[in-house]
Amino acid sequence: MGVIKLKNIRTFSYHGCLIEEGKIGSDYTVDLKIKTNLQKSAETDHLLDTVDYVHLNKIVAEEMAIRSHLLEHVAKRINIRVLAEIEMVVKTTVWVSKINPPIGGDVESVTIKMTETRK
Repeated sequence: MGVIKLKNIRTFSYHGCLIEEGKIGSDYTVDLKIKTNLQKSAETDHLLDTVDYVHLNKIVAEEMAIRSHLLEHVAKRINIRVLAEIEMVVKTTVWVSKINPPIGGDVESVTIKMTETRK
């Protein structure tokens, strides 16, 4: 097994329970880690034998563009879509962070982490 990790994918999205969050938007970062077999691609040096991280980034960007009230909801969608679209992936973990969340305090970010495994 091997790991591919996309770190600090930055988006401007409209997630949150407050009406204002849906109108104003906020900065987010996403980290995505997938587990897959990298042995064949290590030997062949062919993109078709691995998980294309361009595809992974596209999934994150598209799912972050769909408004959710909860970060858990968007994280679950990212994990499920990665597993549905990329058969080589056996496990996916995503961290979604809201930068400067409106929670009445000086908080840099709030992050949720969710993992899904192929059944």
